[in-house]
Amino acid sequence: MSYSASNPPALKSPSPLTGAGQTWAYRSTDPATDVDAADYFSNGSALGMKVGDIVEVTDTDTSTTMTFHRVTAVTVGGAATVSTTGLTIT
Repeated sequence: MSYSASNPPALKSPSPLTGAGQTWAYRSTDPATDVDAADYFSNGSALGMKVGDIVEVTDTDTSTTMTFHRVTAVTVGGAATVSTTGLTIT
């Protein structure tokens, strides 16, 4: 599957700090390997994602496995790319 802007990640709690450091929650049937695709979050910039933010990804197809990803790139006015941090909770 692929990302749909109608199911965006939700900002969990705004950080009082400026810049990166926000935490996002994202639930989808996409596995972590799909979410790690370049420019997966096509509207990441519009959502306010920044390099260094953390995205908690819950794969609702596999017994709600959660993986943690770090935003590694955001294009101006465009997409965000994330990479798995290596921590998975099942």
